[in-house]
Amino acid sequence: SCSRRHLRLHRCRARCLRFARAPIEADGGGAPFLFAAGWLFAAGIVLFSGSLYALAVTHNRAWGAVTPFGGTCLLLGWGMLLFATLVK
Repeated sequence: SCSRRHLRLHRCRARCLRFARAPIEADGGGAPFLFAAGWLFAAGIVLFSGSLYALAVTHNRAWGAVTPFGGTCLLLGWGMLLFATLVK
């Protein structure tokens, strides 16, 4: 069902934040990029999921304009995570 899919997405995003944070404590070469990835994931989760929840609750279609910014933050977060692994 739709709610199970959303819960799976939230779990995936929570793992992203965990994966981005854990190596920072290990003092690796890509730590600044991992730090940026963590913030991009956090911003993406808030903007993407938050705008969809706001759209569902308020039925105000203007929230749909915020969703792509969250998606962009999530994609940039993945890019930073990839870049951090390549820099190491």
